[in-house]
Amino acid sequence: MKIELRNVSGRHPAARPEAVPAVQALSLSVRAGEQLAVIGPSGAGKTTLLHLMACALKPLAGEVLLDGQDAWQLPRNALQTLRGALFLAPQAPPLPPRQRVVTAVLAGRLPHEGLWTSLRSLFYPLDIPRAERALAGFDMADKLFDRVDRLSGGERQRVGLARALVSEARLLLVDEPLSALDPTRSQHAVETLTQAASERGATLVATLHHVEMALAHFPRIVGLRDGALVFDLPAAAVSRDHLQALYAQHLHELSATASMDDDFSPAAPAPVVMHCR
Repeated sequence: MKIELRNVSGRHPAARPEAVPAVQALSLSVRAGEQLAVIGPSGAGKTTLLHLMACALKPLAGEVLLDGQDAWQLPRNALQTLRGALFLAPQAPPLPPRQRVVTAVLAGRLPHEGLWTSLRSLFYPLDIPRAERALAGFDMADKLFDRVDRLSGGERQRVGLARALVSEARLLLVDEPLSALDPTRSQHAVETLTQAASERGATLVATLHHVEMALAHFPRIVGLRDGALVFDLPAAAVSRDHLQALYAQHLHELSATASMDDDFSPAAPAPVVMHCR
C-alpha cells in the first residue's frame, strides 16, 4: 500500500484540543512494499504520525492518501474498508486480560472475516495453527493457551506483534515494538517483522527509539523532531552529525542506544554498540 501525506498536521490522540499539533505541515511519501523506520526524541510526534497514516486520527490540515485515495473524503463504509487493509500495532496493545493468547492473536484477522466467523472465533479459535506459527516467530508458541493477564509486559507486546503476522494487511504500522524487549528479543522481533512484510509485499513503517536497530534493519530512515521532518535518508547515509542534530538536547536518549564515538558508522551492517570506557 502506498502512503502519501501532503502538508499534514495533527495532534496526539490524547492531547487537549488547544494543544500545539504534534505533527505540523508534514509531507512524506512511502512506496508500496517499502520498509522505513521513523526515529527521533521523545515527543517528536512519531506516534501521532502513525495514527495519521492509519486513518485513526483525522488531520487538522492536509491530506492523507492511501493508494491514491484521500482517506477522509471517502464515504464511511469505504473508509472502514480501507482501514481493514492496514494494521496499527500500538506500543501497549489493548489485550483483554482474561482472554487466551490464541484468541488475542487471531483478533488480528477480524477485519477479514464475516460477523458469524468472528463471533465463533471468540468462543472457539478457528485457526489455531496460524496463531501458533505467528507466536513462534516471536518465541511465544509455548504461551498459546495462557491467559493474557499472566504474561509479562514484553510478552504482551510480542502478542500484539503476532497479531500483525496473522492479519492480511497490506500496510503494517508498528509503534515502538521493542520498548519492553531485551536486546536479543528485539533483534529477533525486528527480523521477524521485516521478513514477514517482505514475504507478503506489505509496506512497513515502524517508530523506534532503538537507533542502532533502525540503521541495521531498515533501508530508509526518517528523522522527526518537534513534529517536523529533519531528514529522510537511506540508512547508509545517516551520519553521526545527522543524529546529533536530531537528538540535540536529548542526547541521553541517543547515547542509550548508539555509540557516539569516532568509530560510529551507520553504514556498517552490524548494530551500533555502546563502548564503556
